[in-house]
Amino acid sequence: MKKSFLMRIGTALLAIFLVVNMQGCATVANPNPRDPFESFNRSMFEFNEGLDENILQPTAKAYQTAVPSVLRKGVSNFFGNLEDLWSGVNNALQFKAENTLNSFGRFVINTTFGLGGLLDIASEMQMERRTTDFGLTLGHWGVGDGPYVVLPVFGPRTMRDAVAYPVDMSGNLVRQIADEPTRNALTVLNVVNTRANLLQAGTMLNEAALDKYSFMRDLYLQRRHNQLYDGNPPDEEETVETPPVPAEKTPAEKNPAEKPPVETAPDAPSTPSTPPTLIEEKAP
Repeated sequence: MKKSFLMRIGTALLAIFLVVNMQGCATVANPNPRDPFESFNRSMFEFNEGLDENILQPTAKAYQTAVPSVLRKGVSNFFGNLEDLWSGVNNALQFKAENTLNSFGRFVINTTFGLGGLLDIASEMQMERRTTDFGLTLGHWGVGDGPYVVLPVFGPRTMRDAVAYPVDMSGNLVRQIADEPTRNALTVLNVVNTRANLLQAGTMLNEAALDKYSFMRDLYLQRRHNQLYDGNPPDEEETVETPPVPAEKTPAEKNPAEKPPVETAPDAPSTPSTPPTLIEEKAP
């Protein structure tokens, strides 16, 4: 059952990828370089917005009203604890030793002393959560973001994140539960609880953003870029260093084959020798 679910997800993503490629020519007049399929993405965005307004938001509001905040906090802690385990695996694949120990340590502490993760004891011990996923692991290995794409139901992704999503789904411990009704119930609970936590932020976004699609796209891409570099991304503008001006070469350095003329000291004036005596003196 789990394999068939992953196969369905993979098939759906492949179909969406093909549709995106076919829609590539029907883009807006001046597309964002990171969003070459903006026409298609806006259509998917509107579809997801309708799904959210008509199904998710009413369900999340009813859940928020019916369930006390302390229980909702426990639900968030529980699913966050499961996420820490998968983050530990990806931090290890990214060769980040400190983050790996942090994520696995959080999972062990909260599972053991936090009632299976319902209590976040690790955060009270000043162990900050280091969330990551397989999409960021691929980015750490050098795989580029690829174009921005909005998937139906699943929302915004880069192409790299879309390819990595089935792997992230398989790493979710909820997906490993054999009993299908329990697995589906926990999945729905996680989605509804997450949406309930974002109700206030969604209201502020609707009031502040002039173009909600562009705002959400830029926010998502910036967030993923920061996550890839642990919150310290490099400057986009590379500093161009001015090459040093080489010193003027001597003639010998310009043409090493030609040897410079050797300056010789001027010949010293020769001392005139005593001329031979031509007339012999006669004896008296």
